[in-house]
Amino acid sequence: MHINPERSTRPDYGLLVRQVASVLEGERDLTANAAQFSALVYDTLADLNWAGFYLSVPAKSGAGADLLVGPFQGKPACARIPFGRGVCGTTAVTRATIVVPDVHAFPGHIACDSASNSEIVIPLVKDGRLVGVFDIDSPSLNRFSDDDKAGLEKMVTAFLDATDC
Repeated sequence: MHINPERSTRPDYGLLVRQVASVLEGERDLTANAAQFSALVYDTLADLNWAGFYLSVPAKSGAGADLLVGPFQGKPACARIPFGRGVCGTTAVTRATIVVPDVHAFPGHIACDSASNSEIVIPLVKDGRLVGVFDIDSPSLNRFSDDDKAGLEKMVTAFLDATDC
């Protein structure tokens, strides 16, 4: 059962990992679980203006792959991002979490929302395959810490463990 704690810039990630497992218990569908996960993150972490998924799909034109917007919370977003472009596309290529204290200083940043100033993007890798990325934006500079990185990576692992993808 999800118990809504106060929104916090320093959340109890151990509790949130347990809540991910609880909220997703009994459902394995990617879309349903991604929607629930996005809502949980957006509802419990303070100072966010976007939290959601970009899922790997074949490239619209040519070879390769793109990221297509999936379930999210926040304002309308960029629909499709090529691998290697912006923070999300770079995360897809490197398969490593990227924390960006100031998105305006990130080479090739894609400004889907001009109010965003910092970002964290976590890759979704399951059975050696990139499923997509989980992206979180904040209107504040330097919003995401090393604790956020470690905690959010554990939350994403719990999401992937509970989801068929």
